[in-house]
Amino acid sequence: MIAWFADPAHWQGSEGVPALVGQHLLYSLAALLLAALIALPIGLYVGHTRRGVVFVAGFANALRALPSLGLIVLLVILFGPVFASDLAFVVPSLIVLVLLAVPPIMTSTYAGIAAVDPAAVDAARGMGHRPLGILFGVELPCALPLIFSGLRAATLQIVSTATIAAYVSLGGLGRLIIDGRAQNDYYQMAAGAVLVGLLALAVDLLIALASRLFVSPGLTRRVRMRAPA
Repeated sequence: MIAWFADPAHWQGSEGVPALVGQHLLYSLAALLLAALIALPIGLYVGHTRRGVVFVAGFANALRALPSLGLIVLLVILFGPVFASDLAFVVPSLIVLVLLAVPPIMTSTYAGIAAVDPAAVDAARGMGHRPLGILFGVELPCALPLIFSGLRAATLQIVSTATIAAYVSLGGLGRLIIDGRAQNDYYQMAAGAVLVGLLALAVDLLIALASRLFVSPGLTRRVRMRAPA
């Protein structure tokens, strides 16, 4: 495997590692953004109003039970006659990745909003804040640690599962695994698995850094008491 990584031919051209990493990141980022656009509003609404809690729990569990590979093959069959371009493969792949990412983002958002101290909400209401002001001024900032936790879980699922896009002839690091299996090149397969793992760790680290940047230190217990002089 080390020899595979040391070969310059594997780092050049449209099939080189940098190009495959870029494709993998593109699919993953698009799926994460779409999932967040769907899941965040639902989680915020349910957490703020306490309406639809049963729906959120049932819907999230149902999505988690979907077989990713079987679903993407089914969607490619359905979308094949609709699109004459690569969209016939891109759209099914994004749908599957979005469905995987929605549950952790939605449930963590709902849990974060629901866990906000009622005393803080009552204080904001007593100061004359409207419902949207309470949601975005009090509940959302307090829920950020759990929301970022859901984003991290969703991102790891997307990055690891985006390899199945190669099964339907798309790019990404899954190409190394699928093509390596077809050619019985186990060193290439191992290299692909290692690269996916490293990419997942790198993206997870970036989200963790973003969490430290945007979340109040007091909410993550990072504020230390100063010793008296």
